[in-house]
Amino acid sequence: MNPPVHLPSPTDDLSSAARQVLSAVFGYTAFRGQQADIVQQVTAGGDALVLMPTGGGKSLCYQVPAILRHRRGQGVAVVVSPLIALMHDQVGALEEAGVHAAFLNSSQTGEESTRIEREMMSGRLTLLYAAPERLTTPRFLAQLTSLHERGLLSMFAIDEAHCVSQWGHDFRSEYLQLSLLHERFPDVPRIALTATADELTRADIIERLQLQDARVFISSFDRPNIRYLIVEKNGSPREQLLRFIRDEHEGEAGVVYCQSRKKVEETAEFLQAEGLNALPYHAGLDADVRRRHQDRFLREDGLIMVATIAFGMGIDKPDVRFVAHLDLPKNIEAYYQETGRAGRDGAPAEAWMTYGLADVVNQRRMIDESPADETFKQGQRGKLDALLALAEATDCRRVRLLGYFGEESQPCGNCDNCLNPPATWDATEAARKLLSCIYRFHQRGERFGAGHLIDVLRGKVTDKTTQYGHQSLSTWGVGADLSEQQWRAVLRQLIALGHVAAEGEFNTLALQDSARAVLKGEVEVRLREAEEKKPRGKSARGGARPKSDPALGLDAEGQERFEALKAWRSEVAKEHGLPAYVIFQNTTLAEMARAVPGDLAELGEISGVGAKKLEAYGREILRVLGR
Repeated sequence: MNPPVHLPSPTDDLSSAARQVLSAVFGYTAFRGQQADIVQQVTAGGDALVLMPTGGGKSLCYQVPAILRHRRGQGVAVVVSPLIALMHDQVGALEEAGVHAAFLNSSQTGEESTRIEREMMSGRLTLLYAAPERLTTPRFLAQLTSLHERGLLSMFAIDEAHCVSQWGHDFRSEYLQLSLLHERFPDVPRIALTATADELTRADIIERLQLQDARVFISSFDRPNIRYLIVEKNGSPREQLLRFIRDEHEGEAGVVYCQSRKKVEETAEFLQAEGLNALPYHAGLDADVRRRHQDRFLREDGLIMVATIAFGMGIDKPDVRFVAHLDLPKNIEAYYQETGRAGRDGAPAEAWMTYGLADVVNQRRMIDESPADETFKQGQRGKLDALLALAEATDCRRVRLLGYFGEESQPCGNCDNCLNPPATWDATEAARKLLSCIYRFHQRGERFGAGHLIDVLRGKVTDKTTQYGHQSLSTWGVGADLSEQQWRAVLRQLIALGHVAAEGEFNTLALQDSARAVLKGEVEVRLREAEEKKPRGKSARGGARPKSDPALGLDAEGQERFEALKAWRSEVAKEHGLPAYVIFQNTTLAEMARAVPGDLAELGEISGVGAKKLEAYGREILRVLGR
């Protein structure tokens, strides 16, 4: 006989009740970090702003209070999510765990929507997911008002809360209307959650969502299982990407971010031609194609998604082993959010990025040419400068990254700079030569871009240098001792440091105020040495390859059990129309294969096995394990 599902009664002590829900519904024995305090705050009726890294367990912070408040007769929790495509899987995971949940979005028929609205209005639903656009319609607000009047509106959870801030990396205007939740339902607790927000963004979220009285919970931003790698663009960035995937992540799931739709499609085609399982994703694709590609990524093993930033927010796939950037993101928040989609299962993963001079120039130009006011532009420049400082850093990447969010840390010993400290050199004279050459152009009333500047420095005779008579300049050929690649690295870093700016449609170079001190020799300029082009083949970076498979460490028989469990899980997932990880994550299957539980009681002790899943799958799992 299956063990009974024990759920707390409304009269149980709050913390005890929360732990029992955590165990019985989700199969975990203890809360992590600040989860317990957050659950207590919201369950008791208080507001909260939660900053917690991707993979840190944000969803439990609102799901457990929603379950507790529903069991006390306080009705349905409404979860605001911008991700229509992923609501299905989030709701599916809750239903698998025995929690009655649903979503309302434009993908449903009128009949389906009506049925779900009836469930909501009856108070039988525990959680309802809805997009912000729907939440603010007169019809839906009237339904919420009716629920509230009958005491059946338990709480609001606002996921991806950074979308409300103009300073955040993914501002969405529809989020601005969410302030009406507090205005219309001031006694209904709200929890706003995000994985990334610096101090400026946090203040904006609090103001725009009227969370002045909310408790703010800031977890560590550290993702110790992620190794950060940033390399200089060297010849063909796609070849660099291919080498990285071949050397480190052959056959594993990953996400590759590109800035433009065209680059997404070209990169996906390139990887496909190289025999890799890659798909494109961007907002210009047909909605059905996007949905099909996303479903495949979530449900298949070892697939690589090449995408713009239109893809990824809220992605719950736990076994993404790498995130790669072929273009520089806009700021550290975007970089952190996007790289955080790797390694959600806690197993080792990598965040790899390649960038070059053009990335620096393009990002600065996009800020300068945007229609925003100067205050906003200045804020965006500051954020870009922080990202460039991270990219050009010669010390620990993780220390820099965490420092941006106000968190102190020690060198991690696991990023590229810690594993292979980069060489630096005294580039003061080189910088003065480069700045002097730009100054000579300006004296003649001329403006040129990077390519021509480097030709003059290296004394390279071209039609253009001849046309302008630049062989007569005092700076002609003064930099012949450095290669074109080295000069590009110098220029990139001088732009990153703010001594030079690339302006206008043709990215012509101009000196900035700080260049004067460099020209006068008043400051030392130390720069990273340019990376030499590497032949295609095994990576030359140090450090052991991350062990990505949670089943590593199993003996031969354990590995066989693990593969058998994965095969069984795949069949169940197909039957239910859900990604495999919604049934059980790899870490849970690996622990089953390692522990080989002898009965249902022992199986129920494994992390991730809740009561509903034990009841639904327990005997089948024991059969697969040969028990």
